[in-house]
Amino acid sequence: MADHSHSHSHNHGHSHGQSHAHGHGETQNREYFNQQASSYDSKHEKTLDQLIEEIRKRIDFIGVEWADEESSDDDDGDDDEEGEKKQEKKEKREVRLLDYACGTGLVSRALAPYTTQCVGIDLSENMVATYNARAANQGLSPEEIHAHAGNLCLPPTSPSYQTQTALFSSPQFFSFDLAAICLGFHHFDDPALAARRLAERLKPGSGVLMILDFLPHEKMDAAHPASDTVIHHGFSKEQTQKIFEDAGVGKDFGFQELAVVFNKATETRGEMKRRIFMARGTREG
Repeated sequence: MADHSHSHSHNHGHSHGQSHAHGHGETQNREYFNQQASSYDSKHEKTLDQLIEEIRKRIDFIGVEWADEESSDDDDGDDDEEGEKKQEKKEKREVRLLDYACGTGLVSRALAPYTTQCVGIDLSENMVATYNARAANQGLSPEEIHAHAGNLCLPPTSPSYQTQTALFSSPQFFSFDLAAICLGFHHFDDPALAARRLAERLKPGSGVLMILDFLPHEKMDAAHPASDTVIHHGFSKEQTQKIFEDAGVGKDFGFQELAVVFNKATETRGEMKRRIFMARGTREG
């Protein structure tokens, strides 16, 4: 996302995390991402493609039993017919992704080949419209891939809490095999609350929470248009693991740094590099 040209690093994260703010930043976040939506994909194409590639390289690390995955024992000398039957059975496995703070759908695009349904949720109505238009242009049905405007991470004290909870209370918004947030976590007022809310929507015992975000970095330039929407300046492995454990998704916790680095030029010095990690954990049974 954010990438080599300066504002990227931000916009990327930024746009990616739209659903971010659950509290004081919610209005700024929504406005900022609504403005970014129409040009987002073209502006960040190169970084988005790199991130998709990095996510796909980690299909095994993410650890979901994917829809089209061939397990290694398919190749242990089974005759073709039996191998084909196994494969047919595998293709029918339903694998559902919750792409939270989905933006224009980076994670959904990366994982669509391995899942049977992608459900996006984002704070920005314009990002949601862009996500759905992209899916429709590719001939995908709303049953396969569809995003909704909303916020799952409001505290109970928020005036919109009841409405938002009701909006996402039906069974279609639960029992996911994977819930993912890509570069949205640093926008959330309360990342630990966000992790708990997403964990509740995973299948017990097997559902996976996956987060891509920045490792700790310097504070961004206050002059950047997205600076008001950024609450956290990266997360260490220890902080992230604690968030996962407290949310009940600490089982088989894994943490890897990605090969993508965002370079962000600043007014005062040359470049500020941002490194990105992927963390995963399974919901306890």
